[in-house]
Amino acid sequence: MARRLIKGKMHAHALMQSHPGLAKRLPTLRWMNRSTLVSMLNQYGMVYIKPNLGSQGNGVIRVEKHPQHYKFHAGTAVSEFRSYDAMYAALAPHTRRKPYVVQKGIHVLRHKGRPFDFRVMIQRNPKRDWECTGIFGRLAHPGKAVTNGSQGGTIYEPSALLAPRAGTSRTPYLLRIMNRLAYKTAATLSSKYPQLNELGLDICLDRKLNPWILEVNTIPDPKPFTLLPNPRMLPRIIAYGRAYGRRYNLKVTKARKA
Repeated sequence: MARRLIKGKMHAHALMQSHPGLAKRLPTLRWMNRSTLVSMLNQYGMVYIKPNLGSQGNGVIRVEKHPQHYKFHAGTAVSEFRSYDAMYAALAPHTRRKPYVVQKGIHVLRHKGRPFDFRVMIQRNPKRDWECTGIFGRLAHPGKAVTNGSQGGTIYEPSALLAPRAGTSRTPYLLRIMNRLAYKTAATLSSKYPQLNELGLDICLDRKLNPWILEVNTIPDPKPFTLLPNPRMLPRIIAYGRAYGRRYNLKVTKARKA
């Protein structure tokens, strides 16, 4: 079974901040408590709270501050509150059992009114060099704030989501930028953990088309690649994984095909 080497979002964030080219692409991340959450809401207006050790979008909640109220979006439920104290008390059952972090909210690009982002997979090839082996787009479930396929997200060819916003000429450039961020991330993290063999980067674009690295997964799931119209990259992903001892379950249960 694959073993998670980097223990948590905060640890990965701290390692990546050491690289100047990555630091400017990382949304602010802080340990969650009452004062940190209200401070970041005052500064950014919208944040995401996440389990430090969570994965697949489980436990992720979008929290917003508005002029007359606060609200949070957990799963498919949206709750509104007149005061910060009332909202924080309502969040407690979601967050009391494990450490949470607060991440600056990015107003990402949308399709059909739903947010989308991208998963970039990078792996060690048989020569032990890092190689970007695939990328797909993830469109959030209509009722949810997260894009993960495991949360009912829809899987797209990246250009199908990006070209209508960025144009056909700029789309390849932006995809190359995402790949470059993946290479920088892999080099930075593997300098500390040379045992790393694969990473999955969740990258979004804001409304000005600036890329942001939302998360890095050290045990990425290639299932969504099977839902692409032409999953041409899948044999290489599987072959590289097999070379370093990884076996993938490719049965899709929740993600949707575009």
